[in-house]
Amino acid sequence: MSTVGEEYGQFAKYSCNGGTMTRTTIATREGTTTRLPEETVEAFRRDLRGPLLSPADTGFEEATRLWNGMIEKQPALVVQPTGTADVVTAVNFAHDHDLLLSVKGGGHNIGGTALADGGLTIDMSRLRGVLVDPEARTVTAQAGCLLGDVDRETQLHGLATPLGFISETGLAGLTLGGGFGYLTRRFGWAVDNLLEVEIVTADGRVRRASREDHEELFWAVRGAGHNFGVVTSFTFQLHEIGPTVYGGLIAWPAERSDEVLETYRRLTTSAPRELTAFLILMRAPPAPFVPAEAQGKRIVAMTVCYSGDLADVEEVLAPIRSLDDPVVDLLQEQPYTRLQSSLDATEPKGMHYYWKTEFATELTDDLLSTLDELSTECPIPMAQLVVIHLGGALNERDESDGAVGNRDVRFVYGAAGMWEPDEPQAEQFRQWVRDAWKRIRPFSTGSTYINFQTGEESDERIQVTYGDNHDRLVEVKTAYDPDNVFRSNRNVRPTETHVS
Repeated sequence: MSTVGEEYGQFAKYSCNGGTMTRTTIATREGTTTRLPEETVEAFRRDLRGPLLSPADTGFEEATRLWNGMIEKQPALVVQPTGTADVVTAVNFAHDHDLLLSVKGGGHNIGGTALADGGLTIDMSRLRGVLVDPEARTVTAQAGCLLGDVDRETQLHGLATPLGFISETGLAGLTLGGGFGYLTRRFGWAVDNLLEVEIVTADGRVRRASREDHEELFWAVRGAGHNFGVVTSFTFQLHEIGPTVYGGLIAWPAERSDEVLETYRRLTTSAPRELTAFLILMRAPPAPFVPAEAQGKRIVAMTVCYSGDLADVEEVLAPIRSLDDPVVDLLQEQPYTRLQSSLDATEPKGMHYYWKTEFATELTDDLLSTLDELSTECPIPMAQLVVIHLGGALNERDESDGAVGNRDVRFVYGAAGMWEPDEPQAEQFRQWVRDAWKRIRPFSTGSTYINFQTGEESDERIQVTYGDNHDRLVEVKTAYDPDNVFRSNRNVRPTETHVS
């Protein structure tokens, strides 16, 4: 076997019985490569109903495009399942040949875990069915769905479940890492609303896991699910939301940051659970809704969602309205689906993203002043210093209710870098984000959102994030995936000493 890095996905020619036999060079789980004979690959292709793509095929580039353009990975083969049977076939093939395997939902993970570099990637993008039961208030969605797919169907019935706040995020990746959004303060983590999953585990078996069936697997899936198999469908509890809510973006000049930050702290201390407000320190973009004289200037902004009784909106938003003369004010009644997609343009696909984030239980003077200072010093034109408002319903459950844990969390905060792919100062920008993180990390609970971790972060960060739940996760991993087939993720390793 050759070492990983040698001509991933290339087709090498070898003499065989006087003729020529094509072999596919593909990465193994052990970090080497192997060469699969063409007849092996073709047999695999015949066993599938969906396409099997290699780098030379039409559709391969689109199938391997990620939201974070910084990620440079290329699988040797990509399967695009049209149903659960294809997923089973792909998992068995990867297991039988010891192949490096990954699963791509929406491809929105900042660490780029969706692609198995040189290995086999299962691209779920063809599985986007959504079935709503308005009487039971449930929705079952396939794993290739984006958040916007689910919101669009559930809002036909005035229903929703807590998902994210970028509509192009993949449902599967968001949920399996815990998941949060504008409705989390009312209804908890996304996985607090998860009722059941269909999952293909490493042994190729199809299981339906819930609080009643395969309870330990279901517990683990709710927060560390990337580690335990390929989830093909999710069933969620729905809640009456909208279809009209109140919200949007409002911003003030950075010169008023002291009063805005103090107002934000008071607001988030006493806000009803129907209100969620995110804080963003940034440069105003060259957008049509930003006055020309403010574009490129530093601002302090809030993006707001109020999903309660609209008759109460003036009272609820009074602290924000007390900050008069905003430079931008887009707060208004609008469809929930529109609000859910209103930030999409702030995270365009293909840009380079580099984040460092933490969880917090409170907004101290020192934390807020440090974020303000960092915003003033930031050399990255499109960077943001952010505070995401959580707390509420998620704090009422026990730490062991799902692997997600972190039941003390009330805020996510951090430095979010973004720049063009050809940025000449990219390495300096990455270093600035790292240095900023060192300054804000002392205010953390010590944990962070697993879906916001970059690939370079240590195993210790994973263990700390899961806290007291980590040992239990190792036990479930050992039971369901002892060979660590599912390792292209923020990996929880099984206990077997032979597994790397």
